[in-house]
Amino acid sequence: MSESPLQTLGQHLQQLRLARGISLSQLAAEAGIAKSNLSKIEQGKSNPTLDTLWRIAVQLNTPFGNLVAPIDMLVGDDDFQIRLLDQSDESPKVDAYWMNCAANSRHNSEAHLPGTSETITMIRGQLEIGTANSSVLLAAGQSYTFSAYQPHFYRSHEQGATCLMTVVYNDPEKTV
Repeated sequence: MSESPLQTLGQHLQQLRLARGISLSQLAAEAGIAKSNLSKIEQGKSNPTLDTLWRIAVQLNTPFGNLVAPIDMLVGDDDFQIRLLDQSDESPKVDAYWMNCAANSRHNSEAHLPGTSETITMIRGQLEIGTANSSVLLAAGQSYTFSAYQPHFYRSHEQGATCLMTVVYNDPEKTV
């Protein structure tokens, strides 16, 4: 019998945590989740939210794609879903995702690792992307690149939105 994607994710998460010498309690506290919830994720008994996975990846100082790479499944909920399409093992590290936002939904994203940028290329619908200071509205065929090392949001409109998201993990000391 083969493992479920959640079991694969849990085992991979545990391997990443142990390789960094971080205890379950420490990672849970730093990621802002209950230790029991993190334990269930590692055991493959919980389907974590996208936000939880992002917080764990940030605390492990690893690109989000590295965390979800072993699984081939949509991550998220009915309003906001992503799937890792591909990732590089070169420098800078680049992850490519398919992203779908349901109609009239909003997703808040915490700051990513220092030096990280995102490029959103719209496939269909409209998507507003913004920070506390500004936002931009994109339609099919348009692209937008921004620094993801700050909290940001995605907000869809009546027809929802589908896009490609490319995340580039630049070394902040090499970024001009």
